[in-house]
Amino acid sequence: MARRWFGCDGLVCTNPTYLEETAHLWTATLIPNGVDVDRFVPGPGDRCAFDLPGDVPIVLMVSAAIASKRVEAGIRAVAQLPDAMLVVAGDGVLRHELDTLGQKLLGSRYRRLTVSADRMPDLYRCADAFLHLSSDESFGNVYVEALVSGLPCVVHDYDLTRWIYDGAATLVDATDESTIVAGLRTALRAGPPTSEIVAAAHARFSWATIADRYREFFQRVLETTAATSEISA
Repeated sequence: MARRWFGCDGLVCTNPTYLEETAHLWTATLIPNGVDVDRFVPGPGDRCAFDLPGDVPIVLMVSAAIASKRVEAGIRAVAQLPDAMLVVAGDGVLRHELDTLGQKLLGSRYRRLTVSADRMPDLYRCADAFLHLSSDESFGNVYVEALVSGLPCVVHDYDLTRWIYDGAATLVDATDESTIVAGLRTALRAGPPTSEIVAAAHARFSWATIADRYREFFQRVLETTAATSEISA
């Protein structure tokens, strides 16, 4: 079906699974999405700007309020950490259900915000840990934004997160509440990733790096296409 309805001279895949599924069909490469590393950087955040307390550990989820993001599991996990607060940045059809559960289990330790894109870098800097429990993302820019912002990350363990983080995150089973809780405890206890890890992420995911990789791939596609045309002629 893919061959019948789709064709190209070069295909850019944003995760390893896509590459594995398509590399035998077309000239393909694996290139992640990029991030503005001049904006998403480690440092102190202005919690007052978001009306957040300054004296509690904050776990941040940046997720739409939909079932596949498993925000409910995040609420239940953070509820087992008596000193931690959960901040959810996102909106969606399950907003009322999630807010009701959050208030029930966490009370004042739960906040859901809708934040404009220009304020997201500072919100990341307000957090002490990042939590994302989706098990099916085409890429997931939030993974990279949190990492380059210097947050310890707790995420579902699957091919995409293993590739993106390359050992720089706490990987958990998002269907197992106990492992999420343990992962959060580990991340909060360990604190931010080292400056070397953040620098490596900046280098890997900066838009300058991504642009270079696109340029190299486009050049390869052009050369392959030209060679094929000569043979056909």
